[in-house]
Amino acid sequence: MMVRGNGHERKANRRDRGQADGDGRSTPTVAQHPAPIVEMRSISKRFGPVVANDRISLDLWPGEIHAVLGENGAGKTTLMNVLAGMYQPDSGTIRIAGEEVQITSPADTLHRGIGTVYQHFTLVPNLSILENVVLGEGGVLVDLGAAEGRVTSLLADFGLDVSPHTEIRHLALGQRQRVEIIKVLFRGSRVLLLDEPTSVLTPGEVTSLLDLLRRLRDQGIAVVLITHKLSEALAVSDRVTILRGGRNAGDLGPDAMSGASRESVRQRIVEQMFGGSQPAETRLSGRQQSGGPVLSLRDISTPGDRGVPALHDLSLELHRGEVFGIAGVDGNGQKELGEVIAGQRPVTSGQMLFDGVDITNRGVATATRLGIGYVTDDRLHEGSVAGSSITDNVALKSIGRKPFSNGFWLNRRAMDEHARRLIAEFDVKTPGPDTAIGMLSGGNIQKLLLARELALDPKLLVCNKPTTGLDLRTARFVLQSLRRQADAGKVVVLISSELDELLEISDRIGVMYNGQLVATMPRAEADPEALGDLMLGGVRRSRRVPA
Repeated sequence: MMVRGNGHERKANRRDRGQADGDGRSTPTVAQHPAPIVEMRSISKRFGPVVANDRISLDLWPGEIHAVLGENGAGKTTLMNVLAGMYQPDSGTIRIAGEEVQITSPADTLHRGIGTVYQHFTLVPNLSILENVVLGEGGVLVDLGAAEGRVTSLLADFGLDVSPHTEIRHLALGQRQRVEIIKVLFRGSRVLLLDEPTSVLTPGEVTSLLDLLRRLRDQGIAVVLITHKLSEALAVSDRVTILRGGRNAGDLGPDAMSGASRESVRQRIVEQMFGGSQPAETRLSGRQQSGGPVLSLRDISTPGDRGVPALHDLSLELHRGEVFGIAGVDGNGQKELGEVIAGQRPVTSGQMLFDGVDITNRGVATATRLGIGYVTDDRLHEGSVAGSSITDNVALKSIGRKPFSNGFWLNRRAMDEHARRLIAEFDVKTPGPDTAIGMLSGGNIQKLLLARELALDPKLLVCNKPTTGLDLRTARFVLQSLRRQADAGKVVVLISSELDELLEISDRIGVMYNGQLVATMPRAEADPEALGDLMLGGVRRSRRVPA
């Protein structure tokens, strides 16, 4: 738990941890503890034919931020789930504070002082902050009065100027994430595991979170950061462990992290992560829009899942040869807009024209037949059938067509050949097409979902957060694939909370707030600060907002 020290203690603490260097990165010092708080030795974990962890070792030290990096399928999340008590290792040992332990459940992990904050929040929206924090604490009966003072103090420490009785549903995403952290620290956790913690945050919220992690580190807490965003790892981490193919590929300690330039450290990490150097990132060039609009939305309104309006009188035109990027904080109508275009969500008013044909409320089958593709952000529950094979999943949207079927008979050979072709073309890491798709890493599932849509040769493709949780190389592959579609004269709608990738690939960028498209602009007129302000309801003052 965080402690408010006096001014002398805080100054001494800053001297111990080091100051920021010239490029803004923290300059860490060697941990001032005699031994790691957690020692994982030769951890192995297998899921059927898939070896997720192969004799991986990892040390976590008090007062350090430790980033665990690796491409999709490298074993990062599996290793952390072993430490979090979600999985039992097939072999290997775990020591906590020098004592060898058998972690049997997440509750056991929490009891031993290790707390986990997952990428998808676990808070109950209709309960208060206080109720969420104490949920599961102390059996059935909980003394809320005794807990309220501690929670109030933690809220102040975390810069949350809200009452502990505020319901979670009234908080912004960045605030909810801080409550998740408070929830595990309330139980006395000295090790904090964070899985992709910035994936749903705005740029300002990311900065605030990284500052918070530094404060937790300075309180002696061991922070583990699982991330695909190398820039964030370089900005905040004291130590980095790189995994590749389920094995240890490298480890950079405090001396290596602080003793070289950011670019040289980045290059070294990339080489260890992928087994070779990667080309520098360059902005993907676009082409000019051509012809009339492929898709026209005219004053579209639609309700959300809870009946509250999700889109309000939204109008938009999309042209051939463009990537139209959509920025916005989650919950402002982006997902619903993608579902409307794909025919998955009916509208209550307005009109949707595709190539001049009115397809308002015509449904998914009509949208697919006319050439509208959709890649959802929910890979496992909506985009695929986790327990079914890769072969069945990639044929799912065209299984009623030749060559996959002829009347009532399925052509399993054609389906298998199709799956093998997509696996090879999109470099999917899998034992074979008969493997259940749910056994694959998130990045490999994403490749297959994108491959499935592109195989249908859509005229317009909607992608909702297609790079979330992907490693650098896989994310780059996905973005390049989308850019190639636009360059071939197709239309791509890219919904993303990653402003960098929107600025890299889009021809135009629109910002959604409270169910409306509050601004659209050419990529050349967009910058992260202005976009971030619009995402939070700000007004674009420098240029007129197009109608």
